[in-house]
Amino acid sequence: MWFHRSKYYLLHDLTEIIGSNFESSLSKVPKYLAQQWDKAKDGEVGKITIGKKQGKTQVCFSLNEDLTTMPAAQENESPLKVPREHPFTMNPLGGQTLAVFSHGEKDGISLEGMVVHRAECRPVVSDNYMKLKKVQMKESMKIQRLSQQLEKAITTVFKPVANHNFNLEYEKKKKSEGKMVRAERQVVLDMLFSAFEKHQYYNIKDLVDITKQPVTYLKEIMREIGTYHSKGAHKSMWELKEEYRHYQSAEEEEEEMQVA
Repeated sequence: MWFHRSKYYLLHDLTEIIGSNFESSLSKVPKYLAQQWDKAKDGEVGKITIGKKQGKTQVCFSLNEDLTTMPAAQENESPLKVPREHPFTMNPLGGQTLAVFSHGEKDGISLEGMVVHRAECRPVVSDNYMKLKKVQMKESMKIQRLSQQLEKAITTVFKPVANHNFNLEYEKKKKSEGKMVRAERQVVLDMLFSAFEKHQYYNIKDLVDITKQPVTYLKEIMREIGTYHSKGAHKSMWELKEEYRHYQSAEEEEEEMQVA
């Protein structure tokens, strides 16, 4: 888990002391330490001490005393103590180029600085730290999901059924209509031509309802006498090929209406 110094004041101070105002340090901290930082009420989480040893800069973070207590995992256990001392290991970026930007409501996006150091914050190994790691290992090994045998049927949810109502209705409709049987080819052609005299375009479902023929058999015939539109205003619809078209004129329609 990575945290930039602009999120926590302690890393902001570290940047100004070690480098210039335009140089930043990217720090990696343990998960438990980040959780304790989030609990800080006034924004101050600890102090940083900086020293020199054999020409090398040594940085150590000391957590505030009021943030060292962590609640126990179990109710019957005592609270855990988080280590206070966390030395920093400072390393160069190694050829990487990283920059830090901030976003404000008034100023918009602005450059905060360039990242010049990569730091790792590690705790000093102590009894408190070993206890903390032991509890963390136990928590990670706990089984998240458990199977449980039910003693009685659950009545608060839907009960399983052998067949749903819509399936029963479909089966009933299918039996009442009977299985579609292929009619003679000429009979089907006559029904199709008669239908296309009334309308220019049909989808395959409507043609099945009109002719009462199987879909595969009907499509086989329509490929010979019709054209399928895969796009455009009449997408997924059929119309007759030009040589088979014969639509009633307006005069013929009026004569039929008068005769009726």
